[in-house]
This record gives sequence, C-alpha cells and structure tokens, in this order.
Amino acid sequence: MAYRTSMQIVADLLDAAQQSGQEGIKTTALLTKANLSHSRLSKFLENLTGAGLINKIEFDGRNTFVITSKGRQYLDSYVNFSGIAESFGLEL
Repeated sequence: MAYRTSMQIVADLLDAAQQSGQEGIKTTALLTKANLSHSRLSKFLENLTGAGLINKIEFDGRNTFVITSKGRQYLDSYVNFSGIAESFGLEL
C-alpha cells in the first residue's frame, strides 16, 4: 500500500470540493472521500482555507467547504504537472 504525499491529499480534497459544486461539501463527506482521520483533515482544511484555496461556510453549527477560483487553478496546475511528471516516469 503506497502512502499519499501531502500534495496528493490536497489534490484529493480540492477535487472532492470541486465535484460538489457551489453547494459545497460537508466535513463528513470530505472525511470519507479523502480517507483521512478527523484530526488530519482539520489540519489540511486549516491550511487550505488559510491559503485561499477553499472557503469555509459555517451555518447552524455545521461547516461546508467550497473550492475557490484559486483552488481550481491550483488543482488544474497540479493535474497538468502530475501528467507531465508521469510521462517521464516520475511520481509526485
């Protein structure tokens, strides 16, 4: 079983948020899709919101996360670079 890098986890989180559209994705759904523990997810979400890649919307005591345009740009760049790296036989 191969471990994911932090960059791969970030890409997984951004991809999950992007797939959810403008309605956003709730914490529990992100936990499932990204296959992370709650404590690890919290650290990643703190970094992603701090970097402006996702927005956290709090409503009724529940958090929803929506990808920003900066987050979409980061994800697109990651996917492109990952494809280039793979074409040279490299893993990110």
